[in-house]
Amino acid sequence: GPFRDAAESTPQFGNRATYQMNPANGAEALREVDLDVAEGADLLMVKPALSYLDIIRRVKEAHPGVPLAAYNVSGEYAMVKAAAEKGWIDEQRLALEILTSIRRAGADMILTYHAKDVSRWLSE
Repeated sequence: GPFRDAAESTPQFGNRATYQMNPANGAEALREVDLDVAEGADLLMVKPALSYLDIIRRVKEAHPGVPLAAYNVSGEYAMVKAAAEKGWIDEQRLALEILTSIRRAGADMILTYHAKDVSRWLSE
């Protein structure tokens, strides 16, 4: 993906399926979160944020007292940038809508590649 390309850290073998959860299994994600909380996690993080809004909501409902971060990953950012470059979307409007939806789902904080742009847009 875009992050691994930029960091020149593309895996030389294997694939993500060996270490990532099944995206169709929300119950597995919640079990892992419960284990993290039981082990004393100071913070929980869901990534990628946009396609896991339902998980963000479920995690926040299950553990409202634990800070929840959502990572708006490089691929999500790249999709917005590419569509904006083609003139298909209004980048500012879409980026702000995406970040609002992540926050509305329950994220207390959002890590995003849009941070500098959003900072500029909000100060204009």
